[in-house]
Amino acid sequence: MEAAAASTEITVLIWSVVLLLAQIMAQAFSIYDFGPKYLLGPRDEARKPKRVIAGRLHRALINLLETYPAFIALVLALVVTGKTGGIAATGAWIWLGARVVYVLVYAAGIPVLRTLTWCVSIVGLLMMLARVIA
Repeated sequence: MEAAAASTEITVLIWSVVLLLAQIMAQAFSIYDFGPKYLLGPRDEARKPKRVIAGRLHRALINLLETYPAFIALVLALVVTGKTGGIAATGAWIWLGARVVYVLVYAAGIPVLRTLTWCVSIVGLLMMLARVIA
């Protein structure tokens, strides 16, 4: 018995996990200046990162986590309903591409482009949603 090919949306979902892990690791490594005692301890007291990039990477990760559940839900809804492909697949790639650009632009500190990139990622989600409810 031959396994069915994964939909484009599932492929993008897998790549989104790579992005999530990359952002988690980048954010974690950006706070190395807190020292091993703090990093390996319970972190009971809050500390503000000394480097600007650490704060940006943290906020970019939080921002990803705000839309990530919607992306996952839409991918699953598309697969379960058999509505994968077309505008949904394009929307998934747009969401992922915009999220990759978003973290880079945010880390670089480019404010207007950051917001525009976020808007593009939302368009990707809306494209997926349109296919689910069509």
